[in-house]
Amino acid sequence: MSFHVMIIPTLGCPSNCKYCWSSEESSPVMTIETIDEIVKWLKDFRKEPVTFTFHGGEPLLAGEEFYRKALPALADELHEQGIAFALQTNLWKMTPGLANILAEYNIPIGSSLDGPKELTDYQRGEGYYDKTMAGYEIAKANGLNVSFICTFTSHSIKFKEDIFKFFLDNGLNLKLHPALPSLRDDNPEKWALSPKEYGELLVYLLDQYLENLNDIQLMNLDNLCQCYFGGRGTVCTFVDCMGDTFAVGPDGAIYPCYRFVGMPEYVMGNVYDHPSMEDLARSDAWKLMHQYKDYVDQECADCTHIKYCRGGCPYNAITPNGGEIKGVDPHCVAYKRIYKEIVDLANKELFGGSGAGPAMFGFGAEPVKSGKAGIMDLIRKNSAPSEVQY
Repeated sequence: MSFHVMIIPTLGCPSNCKYCWSSEESSPVMTIETIDEIVKWLKDFRKEPVTFTFHGGEPLLAGEEFYRKALPALADELHEQGIAFALQTNLWKMTPGLANILAEYNIPIGSSLDGPKELTDYQRGEGYYDKTMAGYEIAKANGLNVSFICTFTSHSIKFKEDIFKFFLDNGLNLKLHPALPSLRDDNPEKWALSPKEYGELLVYLLDQYLENLNDIQLMNLDNLCQCYFGGRGTVCTFVDCMGDTFAVGPDGAIYPCYRFVGMPEYVMGNVYDHPSMEDLARSDAWKLMHQYKDYVDQECADCTHIKYCRGGCPYNAITPNGGEIKGVDPHCVAYKRIYKEIVDLANKELFGGSGAGPAMFGFGAEPVKSGKAGIMDLIRKNSAPSEVQY
């Protein structure tokens, strides 16, 4: 069993996305001493393989020297238990030197574009597109693998056809996020994508994906299909992440996930104290996360999707209600909509519309062919991963 530690070198970010919910311009930057304390903490914490994801804010603000020291410190000291890395960045601060050290550790990169230049700059700030693409070219030139996250907002949903065509025409793989209510805005819902719109967007993109299956990858839809057919969550939104995901803020504070970093009420401990799992379990944040798990077990017991949905993201469910558990992830509406579409298409493809569940699907069976790829073609293209993706 592996676990995941998200390292947040800073919450600061040089961009100024209109819908951003996390960045703070004055955020301090993590020191290499904090990385050393992370190593000391983890040496006695758990012996399973660990994936480190550098996130933010903008993690490249920590600078080239930070990564030249941090990566070997983590990899060399913890190599016996198995180490993997990932990085989420807008790429503005990418340099050949940084790209070289990231390539040395074979680090996959996630970045962000919201579609064509005009739309991306409108939502993320003037000049965002050009700066990100300049960093992308440096990353590519050094052999780094870059995928893009596209945030759909209440504004950009009106241009979903243009956005999909942009990623398809430019040969860019795509992962999408629905814009969340911003915790730092006086009008937090202004840019947020409603759950109903998100569900219909996923259905639209599934249709487009099947039309262009060999020319693009839509990671969300891969994961949703893998969740359903495998009967378990394969991405962190759809698993019980409690106890297997942690985030470390710039000052060494430990949180349940990167989304909570900077919110004092969700601190579970600090790496400088080298807490055990039992120590973290005594925190209010830990208890709240497990209360959410228990809530899902009760409230979603009759839902056919509970095994591979698990109530969605705890952050989405808890933070809009001031830290109280009053419901599951509001995107439940969207999840049910896309799962219904997946089931209906698969049943039609394999059984002519019969109401079979995933356990009845014969993967060796010959699907009913139509003019475009089917759900089973998508499944065959992407075999289910053995580990949860983040």
